[in-house]
Amino acid sequence: MLNKENTGLIVVDVQGKLARIVSGSEAVISNCAKLVKGAQILQLPIIWLEQNPNKLGKTVEELQTLLNVQNPIRKFTFDACREPAFVDAIRASGKTSWLVCGIEAHICVYQTVIHLKSMGFEVHLVSDCVSSRDQSNKDLAIQKLVSAGVDITGLEMCLYELVEDCRAPEFKDILNLIK
Repeated sequence: MLNKENTGLIVVDVQGKLARIVSGSEAVISNCAKLVKGAQILQLPIIWLEQNPNKLGKTVEELQTLLNVQNPIRKFTFDACREPAFVDAIRASGKTSWLVCGIEAHICVYQTVIHLKSMGFEVHLVSDCVSSRDQSNKDLAIQKLVSAGVDITGLEMCLYELVEDCRAPEFKDILNLIK
């Protein structure tokens, strides 16, 4: 089970034109925004990644406005764990469990999640907050991640798991976010 004391969020490459052409793009961007807002309500650390932004473009405005209190970690490798600044941020957070959202599920998300898992982190892929240009590639990524022992969750499921109790001070804000 997730708990807010040891969990953080990683937002992977929701950028430029690519973010607008992945399967179910509007829903994925909207869900990622809700996930970011939920993480902020719960005061989870958020690590935000951009893949080669000079070529792919910046993070979509819907997320950029939410994340504007920090700068993205820029990377050129598909696996973010090959970027020292990312690994430093993960370790500096002190968190052992990570929610992951973003695109593309079968490339950057997949490679990053697999590497995080091999480093001993507990990783939870938020299935309705990831996508690929082709749905079959998203499905393949999820299948391979499940086989590798990665936990699969959903937006609503993970936020309620983190809140734990309807008496929690964050509950109403999370409830309003999900509605």
